[in-house]
Amino acid sequence: MSTSSFALRLMDVHVSLAGHEVLHGIDLSLTAGRWSSIVGPNGAGKSTLLKAMAGLLPVTGSIFLFDQTLMAMDRKQRAQQLSWLGQNESASDDLRVWDVVMLGRMPHQDWLAAPSAKDHAVVETALQATGAWDWRERSLGQLSGGECQRVLLARAMAVQAQVMLMDEPLANLDPPHQVDWLEQVRCLTSQNTTVVSVLHEVGMALHADDLVVMQAGRVVHQGPCADAVTHRAVEAVFGKRIAIHALDGQWVAVPKF
Repeated sequence: MSTSSFALRLMDVHVSLAGHEVLHGIDLSLTAGRWSSIVGPNGAGKSTLLKAMAGLLPVTGSIFLFDQTLMAMDRKQRAQQLSWLGQNESASDDLRVWDVVMLGRMPHQDWLAAPSAKDHAVVETALQATGAWDWRERSLGQLSGGECQRVLLARAMAVQAQVMLMDEPLANLDPPHQVDWLEQVRCLTSQNTTVVSVLHEVGMALHADDLVVMQAGRVVHQGPCADAVTHRAVEAVFGKRIAIHALDGQWVAVPKF
């Protein structure tokens, strides 16, 4: 496979926080147009890895975004190609929902320029897709945690980036809206958007195309979600306290007592 087939490539990436190395020589290639989900026990380094991919942390080693060195790209170019939804993100409670989602269009706007007709159309599409359209005139402070999460997802979608990075995007979402999120991810990948997520819900992560399995700051396995070897790797990093089985045409993770 040529390097141009990869949306993100990491080569010997190390990350240290407060003088302590938390990622140890990560080598990873993520295929463009697919959904990869990062899983592993608490403290495995999942969120740190995602932040490194976003260019939010200093690293040693190399990270490439579509064959360009990530940290050598100017900020606007990087912001147009990489969309970020962080864990426990927030915005000012006084902001209108519409304005929060319009922030996703900033990488495409000139300094102090008014939003274009395209910006308005993209924001409307994102709000409709996440079921947040009816709240567009409400302030963020008037919404529940799950509703806020859907607005922040709409903001990330409004960037129309080639790569979307999402850390715990299902936080505060009830089961029906988790299904809505899955459908949105499938829609994005059908349009050749690359999605990378960190999910604690292993059962939801198993809906991805590929899993990246982490333990103690290292990637211990990468492979298709339907692969039995991938299932065994996931079970192993959780101390064989879960088991993965097929049920009604999908993979599920169940606890083992």
